Amino acid sequence: MRLIQIAIVLCFFAAGCNNQQKQRNMETQEKSEVTQTTTAVSKDGTAIAYEKTGQGPAIILVNGALSDRKTYDQTGWTSMLAKNFTVIIYDRRGRGESTDTKPYDAEREIEDIKALIDIAGGSAYLFGSSSGAALSLLAAEKLGPEKVTKLALYEPPYGSNVKKEFAKQKIKVNELVDDGKPADAIAFFMESLGTPPDQLEGMKKSPQWDGMVSMGHTLVYDFEVLRDGEVPKDVAKNITIPTLVMNGEKSFDFMAATADTVAEAIPGAQRKTIKGQTHNPSPESVVPVLVEFFGK
Repeated sequence: MRLIQIAIVLCFFAAGCNNQQKQRNMETQEKSEVTQTTTAVSKDGTAIAYEKTGQGPAIILVNGALSDRKTYDQTGWTSMLAKNFTVIIYDRRGRGESTDTKPYDAEREIEDIKALIDIAGGSAYLFGSSSGAALSLLAAEKLGPEKVTKLALYEPPYGSNVKKEFAKQKIKVNELVDDGKPADAIAFFMESLGTPPDQLEGMKKSPQWDGMVSMGHTLVYDFEVLRDGEVPKDVAKNITIPTLVMNGEKSFDFMAATADTVAEAIPGAQRKTIKGQTHNPSPESVVPVLVEFFGK
């Protein structure tokens, strides 16, 4: 059951943001500034598409699975944070307008973040949600306090005692992607969550499906970022910067325990539960918390 919940939250943030997009898209288009897409060149030559807006200390927003930078832009996160920060949103490699370079390694994604930090002036805050939180944790440890000066994590989707089943699902997703079947990889992924057949068919007919399929191969990447599916205490113990670990009050039960474990493993980490929120939180509920934390 715990493995199924981990798989759910790998992609739940992206799916929920697509639903929010319908409600907020027109409002965001009216209020946000027109921002030109630019590319940063990562260490291995991969072009990382990003947008930068706002003024103040730089904050980089790191997406979860099956989502690109539009996840944050079209749901109000960018415009709200830009009132206090220089906000950088980007397409993780292999998604949106970013290119990709094989073979994949999570270290390359950390180098992508470093390239964005260099563009931001040499240091930045990181905020990651879901598997993006897991990537942000790895990046903060690898790049060190001179590059990543503060870290905020929302529900990194780790579990406990899940290594064996997590490995099986990881292998199957890899096989389908290697066979050139990203849509099948997503379908398997959803079926493994217990998604009813009629709901899965509805997803396939939705406007979001083609976009998800275009990023289907990156499910492999998120499984790599999560390593064996359990909290990487060997990484967390090396984090020395101010860190905030959050979970949603109405999210999956195991997420609170996971957030507790992550916060306990990071020296001096702050811990906060966001009232009334699920794994897919509203920017109205989280942005004020980020402003307070990063603004100190």
